[in-house]
Amino acid sequence: MAVNHAAAVKVGLGLLGLCLFGYIVGPPLYWHLMEGLAAVSRTSNTCPPCLCDCSSQPLLAIPEGLSNASLVDCAKHDPEVNEDTEKNFAELLTEELKLREAEALESQQRADMALLEAKKIASQYQKEADKCSSGMETCEEAREKAEAALAAQKKLTAMWETRARQKGWKEGVAKSHTNSQGNVQAA
Repeated sequence: MAVNHAAAVKVGLGLLGLCLFGYIVGPPLYWHLMEGLAAVSRTSNTCPPCLCDCSSQPLLAIPEGLSNASLVDCAKHDPEVNEDTEKNFAELLTEELKLREAEALESQQRADMALLEAKKIASQYQKEADKCSSGMETCEEAREKAEAALAAQKKLTAMWETRARQKGWKEGVAKSHTNSQGNVQAA
C-alpha cells in the first residue's frame, strides 16, 4: 500500500511539473507559432509587391501583432495615403496639445483663484489680529491709568487721614457721630 501511495505521489508531482512547464513555456510557443503562421499568410497577400526604397520610418509605429500587416504593407508606400495619415496624425497631435494646454490653463486659473482666496482670508485674519492687538493695547493703557489713579487716590486718602488724625479725629468717634446725626435727621 505504501508503494502505491509513493507511486501516486510521484505521478501527481510529475503531472504538476508537466502542467507548470506548460504554463511557463506554453504562451511563448503559442505566440511564436502564430507569428510563423502570420508570416506564411503574408506571403500570399493580394497586394502587388512594392518596388520603392523608403528609408524613412513612420512617426507612429504599430506593433506587428496588433496591426493588419497586409493593409499596412499595401498602404505604406502609397504617397497619397501616407500624406493623409501624416496630416491626420499632425492634426491629432495639435488637438491633443491644445487640449492639454487648455487643461493646464484651467488648472493654473484654479490655482490662482485658490491663492487669491487664501490671500484674502489671510488678510482678514491679519485685520482681526490687528484689531485684537489694538484692543489689548487700549485695555492695557486703561488698566495702567486705573492703577495710577488708584495709587493717587490711596495717597490722597492717606494724606487726608493723616491730617484728620493730627486734628484729633478718631475712627470710632466718627462712626458714632455719624450715627447720632442720622438719628437727629430722622426725628
